[in-house]
Amino acid sequence: MRSNTTARIARRRSFRVAAAVLTAAAALTLTACNNDTGAAGTGSSSGSSGSSGSSGGAQGSDAKGKGGEQAAAEGGGRAHAGVERCRTENLEAAFATGEDALPDRDGDGGATTASIVLINKSTSSCRIGGFPGVDLTSINGGERWSLARSSQKWSSLELEGGQSTSFTLNLAFTKEEEGFYQPAWVEITPPNETKSLKIEWPWENDSLVDQRGATRPATFVNPIG
Repeated sequence: MRSNTTARIARRRSFRVAAAVLTAAAALTLTACNNDTGAAGTGSSSGSSGSSGSSGGAQGSDAKGKGGEQAAAEGGGRAHAGVERCRTENLEAAFATGEDALPDRDGDGGATTASIVLINKSTSSCRIGGFPGVDLTSINGGERWSLARSSQKWSSLELEGGQSTSFTLNLAFTKEEEGFYQPAWVEITPPNETKSLKIEWPWENDSLVDQRGATRPATFVNPIG
């Protein structure tokens, strides 16, 4: 089924993703989480914000506390008539782990990106657009980090059954033994949903700079598509 999915994606310009992302989508193995995490639309990703200088930067304090419908109106995404939004229970998620999708830890100051693939596992089309809520939980007691959103513009798109799209995380890795945050799990709340998908952090030996209280975090989430 995944090979047919790849062929369909290649034929649709709006759903093109990197070859590494498609490779990861073909090997999805993940667990759905039934816990509610945060407000609809952007999950609970309304934490500290600012500008990181890459991928549009994280938004200012006006990003806090916005529900999904308000965020959708501001994003300018157009609803696809007669097509329901993508529900959490009909989606799967996984980190892209192909060679071209792996984070570059040797980037400037440890800054790099990672891609997360979302697949419509149902047989019906659905529409999706905007920012997912992304919450990290740490290995030391499960401390939660709700990622800020970038200032990138977005538009909604339609996913046919079996098709995939993706979004990126800007990440700031560190090798320091102090001031770090080591994720264990990633919870992803699709736009306008309250239930999350839970996937494992794939880089168990790599830590992030702990910027949970920063006004200009270098770790943040970008929009879908």
